[in-house]
Amino acid sequence: MLSIRTTARALLVLALLGFAAGSAAAFPVDPGNIRPPVPKPKPKGQIVFPVLGTVEFSDDYGAPRPQGPHEGIDILAPRHALALAAEPGRVRFYTGSGRAGCMLYLDGKSGTTYYYIHLNNDLTNGNDNRGGCRLGVTFPKGLKSGARVSAGQPIGYVGDSGDANGVHPHLHFEVHPHGGRSTNPYPRLLAARRMLFYVPPGTTFTLSMTATVVSTSSESLRVRVNTLHSLPGNMVLRRLDRPLVLAVPSYASIERGVVGNAVQLSDAKRGERVSVWTEAATVTAAASEGRAGAISAERIVLPAA
Repeated sequence: MLSIRTTARALLVLALLGFAAGSAAAFPVDPGNIRPPVPKPKPKGQIVFPVLGTVEFSDDYGAPRPQGPHEGIDILAPRHALALAAEPGRVRFYTGSGRAGCMLYLDGKSGTTYYYIHLNNDLTNGNDNRGGCRLGVTFPKGLKSGARVSAGQPIGYVGDSGDANGVHPHLHFEVHPHGGRSTNPYPRLLAARRMLFYVPPGTTFTLSMTATVVSTSSESLRVRVNTLHSLPGNMVLRRLDRPLVLAVPSYASIERGVVGNAVQLSDAKRGERVSVWTEAATVTAAASEGRAGAISAERIVLPAA
């Protein structure tokens, strides 16, 4: 096992001062243009962002640590947040490091090996350290060491095991091209594909969300998603502040207030908080990434006038 230079508590706390930069860079401010942006070519070697939901991070690669320079990026996230496969490959569990705690390797199809360090070892929402490094606690049930996984598939849960115990839960994420020395993951994280939600391939999904209206057109609603609830799986993601363009078919129900007075989509005002329920549909890559128009609204409830 290669030496793993993980997070020192005091230095991680100091690094919090810079996390807003990483978070903002991942989701730039939406200008309110209702037309979907012109797709940009994917960067060579683009990965899936390795944590689902709300995160904060900064470029702390190379920062001083007691063991030597920091060899990864610390991605702060809620305890038990899903860690996702950055690319297709094979996973290997590793649970014998006091520093790394519960961790795994992802040997990517590209030849790059990714380290997922400080995975969860808690049974509750607190720091109880009673779960160990096992299926259902650290790794999803049914996942086996040596299994092949697809890009974006859940492979672990974020935590604070190892020498991160008692620190804000986070994923220490390392990138090792061709299994060699680590390189700075920060540029890859900024360019990564961000998943909006995850359900298994071939599954019929529905979403419910609270969101803030940005703009409307005759057939679409542009919002910033605050809270997202996905089925199946019953997963709830909070404080997302995620831009999303929803298709709104002509038969969608649009209401204002709790009594359900029917209104037009054009009645939605910028800055209003709305509740949205989506049509049941078979999951696609475009939908799971929240691409413009890939998800259709079935019901939209605007606040009372």
